Amino acid sequence: MSDEKYTIKDIARMAGVSAGTVDRVLHNRGDVSPKSKAKVQKILDEIDYQPNVFAIGLAAKKHYKFVCLVPNHQPNDYWYSVYLGIERARKELRSFNIDVHYCYYEHGDPKSYDEACAKVWEEDVDALLVAPNFQDSTLNMIKTLHQTNTPYVFIDFNIENTRALEYIGQNSDLSGYMAAKILMRDCEPGEELVLFLSDTKESPAEIQMHRRVAGFLQYMRDSFPETKIHELILNKVDEEENRLVMNSFFRSHPNVRYGAAFNSRIYLVGNYLREHNMRMKGLIGYDLLPSNVELMKEGFVTCLIGQRPSLQGYCGVMTMCDHVVFKKQVEPLRYMPVDILIKENIDFYFEFV
Repeated sequence: MSDEKYTIKDIARMAGVSAGTVDRVLHNRGDVSPKSKAKVQKILDEIDYQPNVFAIGLAAKKHYKFVCLVPNHQPNDYWYSVYLGIERARKELRSFNIDVHYCYYEHGDPKSYDEACAKVWEEDVDALLVAPNFQDSTLNMIKTLHQTNTPYVFIDFNIENTRALEYIGQNSDLSGYMAAKILMRDCEPGEELVLFLSDTKESPAEIQMHRRVAGFLQYMRDSFPETKIHELILNKVDEEENRLVMNSFFRSHPNVRYGAAFNSRIYLVGNYLREHNMRMKGLIGYDLLPSNVELMKEGFVTCLIGQRPSLQGYCGVMTMCDHVVFKKQVEPLRYMPVDILIKENIDFYFEFV
């Protein structure tokens, strides 16, 4: 049926509603009962209805402003990949009068995050892409978004039950659960392991890490309840402090041969191991930073979990466009695959850019 052309009147007749109702559904104007909306949506799905996006672009007189609230970045880090995806979407959508602006914050800095949230309201925002950091601050910002009826999309980390237009990213708990399952596949009874954390599990700056750790520990309780698990806190920037901390730990625990990190800083551990000519039997981390990939190829990191940051950024902007400009329905959840990379397959993997 998708090759046929349908008018609003055709759709209204097929759904058994008025043409005005169909128009309100197509343009998200509200004032439609759930029952009527369901009837219209059923017909739209059956006919694979697609708005004429070229006509919309030509007819649009309004200029749309999308704002992306994301961490500051440097070339080749995780958030730089997100930025590349956003930029690809921005270039593709220029003909539809869409401007993409950025509000940057320093990850883990509550003052910087709050200042960036405040800057969002200095401009007239049509939609907001959010990489949430501090949950309480994000919830406060969301109150204003709801008051102004501004749609917003989460990437990287999801805060449930906030009426976000869509979440794009991994299932954090599941990825942590899978990390444990992969790490422990060859583990023998009596082995100990260490979790390398970039902050305490209670830190409000590491809400993504919290969920991954929770998923990891759930698997351990389910499958290896007797395993002794150590936790080691590493500094994000102080290499000398980390060296002293790991020196002390490995001297005190020479038999710990398995470990996991829950963000892109697995290179902190891998660099230490390379410097001391050490190898763990299993060491797993996240994100395909060049330094992480190099350490994996050299055998100091066993496995990396990728989460397609460029695709997250791209899909986030496209989702806002679909909703705001093209008046399309979007799904509330879009989970990224949990990509498992080892040195044997990393050269065949490419990120969306």
